[in-house]
Amino acid sequence: MFTGIIEETGIVESIKIEGSNYSFTIKSLLAKELKVDQSVSHSGVCLTIESTTEENYTVTAINETLQKTNVGKWQKGTLMNLERCLKFDGRLDGHIVQGHVDTTAVCTERKENNGSWEFSFYTHERFASLMIEKGSVTMNGISLTIFNVKNDGFSIAVIPYTYNHTNIHQLQKNDTVNIEFDMIGKYVNRIQQLKN
Repeated sequence: MFTGIIEETGIVESIKIEGSNYSFTIKSLLAKELKVDQSVSHSGVCLTIESTTEENYTVTAINETLQKTNVGKWQKGTLMNLERCLKFDGRLDGHIVQGHVDTTAVCTERKENNGSWEFSFYTHERFASLMIEKGSVTMNGISLTIFNVKNDGFSIAVIPYTYNHTNIHQLQKNDTVNIEFDMIGKYVNRIQQLKN
């Protein structure tokens, strides 16, 4: 369980492909604090730590993860947002995030608004019922508020702190991002579907 408040970034140092699995070695300042079997959100994707050193650690993505996220597009040098799992002795500053990516979205517009940034995204309209005006969404692991909601997309506004301390500053038009919709909204949506 995560909150969508990014702690640190990491960089892909190497990639090893074995069968349909992709194993990544990640360099990050968090490495020295991690332990084997811990869950860490990598740009919104929950992956398990397999080994760790003072400077880097390894994780593996299996086929299911590769099919539903942008992990297969990661390359050596890819910058990602990192968050360790939630400790239940502090404040929940973002929203409840599982690290289970629902889909990807494509950036359709990026613009600067005199000190903040606005990004618009396209996603399949089958997810329209999970998007509400001023609702929460996790994009590349970042807890964000959406607006300008349409059946096939939405927009987000980004403050300078988030822009400078996550990989969102690298996001360009036509880039693909990981999306996780609000968990409570997904349960409510499922209950309504079963009633019909």
